[in-house]
Amino acid sequence: MSELDQYNYELPRSLIAQSPLPHRADARLLVVDRQAKSLSHRYVRDLPEILLKGDCLVLNDARVVPARLVGYRTATGGHWEGLFLDTSKEGFWRVMCKTRGRPAPGESITLVNAQGRDDIRLTLAACQAEGVWVVRPESPEETLAILDRVGRVPLPPYIRKGEMLDSDRENYQTVYAKAPGAVAAPTAGLHFTTALLEKLDKQGILLCYLTLNVGLGTFRPIVSEALAEHRMHAEWASLSQEAVDRIRQARQRGGRIVAVGTTSVRVLETAAQDGTLRPFTGMTELFIRPSYSFRVVDALLTNFHLPRTTLLVLVRTFGGDELVMQAYEEAIREEYRFYSYGDAMLIL
Repeated sequence: MSELDQYNYELPRSLIAQSPLPHRADARLLVVDRQAKSLSHRYVRDLPEILLKGDCLVLNDARVVPARLVGYRTATGGHWEGLFLDTSKEGFWRVMCKTRGRPAPGESITLVNAQGRDDIRLTLAACQAEGVWVVRPESPEETLAILDRVGRVPLPPYIRKGEMLDSDRENYQTVYAKAPGAVAAPTAGLHFTTALLEKLDKQGILLCYLTLNVGLGTFRPIVSEALAEHRMHAEWASLSQEAVDRIRQARQRGGRIVAVGTTSVRVLETAAQDGTLRPFTGMTELFIRPSYSFRVVDALLTNFHLPRTTLLVLVRTFGGDELVMQAYEEAIREEYRFYSYGDAMLIL
C-alpha cells in the first residue's frame, strides 16, 4: 500500500449532498473529542452549547464569484467552457478552458449569459500550463460586473455535474461573505446563519474573520504516491492586525482558537510559521501533513472531504489518523451527508 492509499475510502454516491438543507444550521455535527477519543452526534445549531465562553471562532469571509463561463468558439460554433481564476492589473483574465480541438492565440470566444443569449467576447492571448489561458475580455466593464452577468456559480462536479440552480447563488455563499475572489466556497462556513452567529457572540464567543480565496486546486486529488512529492497549489490569503489581536486576546484569556474550515487553518498556520502569529497578506502554499506541529489552531469545524485530497490529509493530521478514520466510518454508517452541501465535523 502506498502512502496515498491510506487516504482513500469508499463512499456510497447516495451520501453526496446535492443541495443544502432548508435551514443551514440544521446540518448534523459529528463531534470528535481527541482527549476522550470519543464521537458524539449533535447539530450545528448546538454550537452555542458546545463551545465555551472565551473561545474564538475564526471564519473565512471570502466571497465566491460566479466564475463558471459557458460559450462557444466564435469561428466554429464549437462548445466552450471556462473557469475564471483571476485578473491582472492590465485587465487580462486567467481562465481554465475546456473545448474540443486546439484553440489558438487570437481566437475569439463568445460567452453566453445566464439567459442563454450571446454576450461579450473573449480573445485568447496566451496558453499556460494545465489548460489555463490568458484572455482579454472585449468589454470596458469591471471584471466582477461582467461575471455577475455572464457567470454561473462554480459548483464542484459532484453536485449536479456542476449545473447550477438559481438558488445556488445564495446557497453556495456564506452569510458573512465579503471579499470577492474565491472560485469555491469555504464550505464549513455554509452552516452558519446570522442568528447563530449572533447567539454565539452574545454567549461570549469571539468572532474573528480572515480571507483565503479558495482556488480550484483545493479539491484536486493528490496524484503523487508520496505526500512529500505533492506540489501544493497557491492561494491568496490575508490576516489583519485586528484579527491577530483578537486571537491573542482569546488565547491570553484561556480560550480556544476554533478554525472554521481547512482554509482558516491554512491562513492561521501560514501566519505563524516562525512561531509567532503575525498579520499576513500574500500567497500561501502551506501543505499540512504528518508530522506537522500546529501553532495556532486548537479546534476545527470542517465538512467531510473527498478521498486522496490535501484537505483530508490536513484533517487527519489535526485530528489523529485512527480517530478521524473512525469518524468517517461512523459518518458513513449513520448516513451523514458528505462534501460541499453536506454535514460537518467538529474536532476538539
